[in-house]
Amino acid sequence: MDVNLIWQESVANWNSFKKRFVRELHPHHRMPIPLSPLSLALSNDYTNMKSIRLGFVTVAATLLLMSFIKLKPITIFMIGDSTMANKKPETFPENGWGMAFGQYFDKTVTIDNRAQNGRSTKSFIAENRWQPVVDKLEEGDYVFIEFGHNDEKIDKPLVGTSLAEFRTNLTKFVLETRAKNAYPVLLTPTARRNFKDGELKETHFGYPEVVRSLADSLKVPMIDMLAKTRKIIIAAGDASSKQWYNYVDSGHVNYPKGKKDDTHFSQAGAVKMAGLAVEGIKELKLGLAQRLIQQ
Repeated sequence: MDVNLIWQESVANWNSFKKRFVRELHPHHRMPIPLSPLSLALSNDYTNMKSIRLGFVTVAATLLLMSFIKLKPITIFMIGDSTMANKKPETFPENGWGMAFGQYFDKTVTIDNRAQNGRSTKSFIAENRWQPVVDKLEEGDYVFIEFGHNDEKIDKPLVGTSLAEFRTNLTKFVLETRAKNAYPVLLTPTARRNFKDGELKETHFGYPEVVRSLADSLKVPMIDMLAKTRKIIIAAGDASSKQWYNYVDSGHVNYPKGKKDDTHFSQAGAVKMAGLAVEGIKELKLGLAQRLIQQ
C-alpha cells in the first residue's frame, strides 16, 4: 500500500473541495458564511468530503499498522585498524571511533567491533579474524570495512600490502559479505593530523583511491572518511584540531610523560569521527538510516 500516493490523492481532493467552496454573504453584515449543508449537497461536494475522509482514514490505518511492524534486529560488524578499534582502559583517553558508533543507533542495532590495533587487510585475514565474522553474519547485517593505515606500511611484510593486494583483500571482504546476504560498506581511512607549514599533508598515498575505485566498480556504498576528516581538520586549523586527537599533558596516569598522537583519537574525536560516518550513512540513504536515533 503506497501511503504517499494515498496522501497525495487526499490532498488533491481537499484542494479541489476548497476551490469549489463558494461562500454566501449574510444579507445584513455582508460577512462570509459557509454554504448550508443543502447547498453543499446540491453542489456534490459531499462526495469530495467522503473521499477526503476515506483517504485520511486509510492513511491513519496504514500508519497504525506500520507502528506495529518491528524492525528485525541486526548487527553492524566493524573491521579495521586502531583508528576504529575498542581500546583498553590503560590507553585512555585514546578512543577508536567504533567505540562511539553505537550511540547513534536505536536498540535494533548491535555493534560488533572487531577492529584491532596495527592490523591491515593482510594481517586481519592471516590471523583468522575475518572468517569468524563471515561465520556469524546473518541476512540483513552490515560490515563496515576501513583499512589503509597499516596496509601502506610496505616496509613491514606482515602487514604491508601492495595496492593490488589491498584491492584483492577488500574484494574478498565485499564478496563474502554479500554471499551471506549482508551489506558491505567501504570506508577510506581517516586522516592523520599532519600539518607542515600550515598545510595538511596527505599520508595515505594511493590506498584511499583503491577504496573509491573498488566501491565504484563493485557498486558498494562508500563513505569517504578521508575526505570528511580532512575537511573538518582543515576548517579547524592546526591548533584547534588537536582536540580530536590523543594529545595528553604530562602527568596523566596513563601517559606520565604526556602524549602527542596525530593518528589516534581522543574521546571527543571518536564521537566526531563516528558522527561523520553517520553523516555518510544518511548521504547514501542506506536502509540503516531508519535505525538512527535523531540527534
